[in-house]
Amino acid sequence: MKLYYMPGACSLATHIVLNEVGAKYELEKVDGATKKTEHGNDFREINPHGYVPALTLDTGDTLLEGASILQYLADQKPEASLAPAYGTIERARLQQHLNFVATELHKAFGPFFSGRDLTEKERTAAVANVSKKLTNFENIFADGRDYLLGSDFSVADAYLFVVTNWTNFTGIDLSPWPKMQAFQQRTAARPAVLASLKAEGLMD
Repeated sequence: MKLYYMPGACSLATHIVLNEVGAKYELEKVDGATKKTEHGNDFREINPHGYVPALTLDTGDTLLEGASILQYLADQKPEASLAPAYGTIERARLQQHLNFVATELHKAFGPFFSGRDLTEKERTAAVANVSKKLTNFENIFADGRDYLLGSDFSVADAYLFVVTNWTNFTGIDLSPWPKMQAFQQRTAARPAVLASLKAEGLMD
């Protein structure tokens, strides 16, 4: 398999899960500005939308959209327990969390990565929007669970970790959400996460 990625982008969640399941894969970095891969290819020929992740399988098929890729990888190795079985309420809960991260939290960070400086008013509004989404997850963790579905790490946790980690690049202080801080620290200590961060040059 080959993962097309940008360091620290949402593709990092796929990278983490590839390591969690012990998959054999290659990495190819994408330049977000030029849409060129590190080998000089036009990434839009892989994904016409021009954004990561994209995962090319050994069959030659290419999967797009992070939430779909994450579930596919989890289902290839069910013994890793990264996603509940299809047709269960637990699987529906997983999809609920994946969808909220993708359509609410992920998109809330959009203004910070627009490529232009935000006005004070725009930044205030963007921070407030992110804060609202983080509070949703703070409330979920209020019952003492370690991960979104309980005691077991899932693909939804990988995605949540990556997007919440963007607070480090946008100047948003995570301290008002102590349970989210604890979740970030707990997840960051996982071997698969550490390996992925190092491979993408995000830590020594």
